[in-house]
Amino acid sequence: MPAKRRVERPEEQGDRPRERRPRALTAATAGEVGLRHVIDLTAREAEGVTLVEPTEDGWVVVVEVVEDRRIPSSGDVLALYEADLDMEGNLMSYRRKGRYRRSSSDNPYERS
Repeated sequence: MPAKRRVERPEEQGDRPRERRPRALTAATAGEVGLRHVIDLTAREAEGVTLVEPTEDGWVVVVEVVEDRRIPSSGDVLALYEADLDMEGNLMSYRRKGRYRRSSSDNPYERS
């Protein structure tokens, strides 16, 4: 008969440090998290996520935001915000990459 293994309960572990595994984000989850960070920081309405890209340290998420509503809506001023997230979805930095009119056909976002 094999020997029984004793399983430690969390309350029995005392002061031993717990192993913390980083939470792996999917592209969809990273996009949602980045969108939420940009909305929270800018206090503006977002049109949506335009880019989600993995990096060595986490994710880059680009969000299109309405900065100024106009009538007609083709005159709205939009902006693209880039958010850098770590592997767990924490915001490391963000920046506005450019502003443009909704009716503009130029691509205002060029990653540097």
